[in-house]
Amino acid sequence: MLSRSDVVKRMWDYIKDNNLQDPSDRRKIICDEKLKDLFQVESFTGFTVSKLLNPHFTKAK
Repeated sequence: MLSRSDVVKRMWDYIKDNNLQDPSDRRKIICDEKLKDLFQVESFTGFTVSKLLNPHFTKAK
């Protein structure tokens, strides 16, 4: 199981590896098809990564 911080780090790695940051405003992320399916949005800002990931986490036991 990955920690929340590990997931966020991997998310940023994915964003950078796939050149998903808007070149004119690097705070904005343009979703590819995988992210659109996951988050149900066309784009988001870097500040909302954690918020968008929250529904995909379960509570640790």
